[in-house]
Amino acid sequence: MATNTDPPTDGPTTTDHRTTTDRTGRGDDVDAPAVRAPDQGTAREAAAEGREVQTLVRRRTRARMAGFVLLSLGAILFLFPFWYMVVGSLQTEPDPTVGGAFPDPANITLANYADINSRLDLLRTLFNSGVFTGGVIVFTLVLGLLAGYALAVLDFRGKGLVFSVVLLSLIVPFQLLMIPLYVMIVRTYGLADSYLGMILPFAVNATAVFIFRQFFRSIPRDLFDAARIDGASELQILLRLAIPIARPAILTAIIVTFIGPWNEFLWPFLITKQQTMQPLAVALANYITTIAGRAANPFGAILAGATVLAIPAVVLFLAFQRYFLQSDIGAGIKG
Repeated sequence: MATNTDPPTDGPTTTDHRTTTDRTGRGDDVDAPAVRAPDQGTAREAAAEGREVQTLVRRRTRARMAGFVLLSLGAILFLFPFWYMVVGSLQTEPDPTVGGAFPDPANITLANYADINSRLDLLRTLFNSGVFTGGVIVFTLVLGLLAGYALAVLDFRGKGLVFSVVLLSLIVPFQLLMIPLYVMIVRTYGLADSYLGMILPFAVNATAVFIFRQFFRSIPRDLFDAARIDGASELQILLRLAIPIARPAILTAIIVTFIGPWNEFLWPFLITKQQTMQPLAVALANYITTIAGRAANPFGAILAGATVLAIPAVVLFLAFQRYFLQSDIGAGIKG
């Protein structure tokens, strides 16, 4: 049986290894230093890199902890007035000291809510606030979508001038327009003590027009041109094409619009004299000026009314908080 005596063709041969061994006289010690030297250097480099990584991780951890502490302090300072309002609304006896910020079970009661409700009819005032705010939002969306679509998609003479006027209205204080608006709405149209009289001055929201215009400008014009070629009218394009894809802009406009009329005090105060038509903010102000002095615990009752006024805004924020993010707001005004 034949045997293969040829040396292997790959790697160092037995002869070469022997030659090296004979030349140095130290056998395997010849290769050992040549192999260990780069390993030790690599180990030192790896150890140095590991220390640098650990140092970088520690620095980032400390920076994150410092940021977390600062943000936590900022959040506590921001939320403290709301916390103090809720705790104060539940106190039997008002405690203006620092200890009043911490609930005392022996000093907790719901009597303040019952007292403010007996004086103001909270459900009725909340209903008025809801109708006022809802009407403003509806007008804002309808007129804002129409104006924003026209300014972004349609071509007509004077479009730039109209948009400039819309932007100009953003810098005009509402107080400058209040007297002529009062004369026109109350004296001319007789809309005092009515929901329409409260809503009309806020029906056109320039911020919403700007949001919708910028959003529709971000949509490719070919989409609208294709719909026109198919025979759709501009109103059909708006209703069936533009509005369904404008959901981020619509939600942004609702969020931006809600807080204004919900907390509005001056205009409803001017045109509503009947208590049954007053929103909660106006009714609460009247309570402070006319009734609070005779109440057993006016401090707690006022804070209870303020808490009721703040609850819908907090609920809206919790429901749509992700749309408050910068990315979503940016999507609404992209253009």
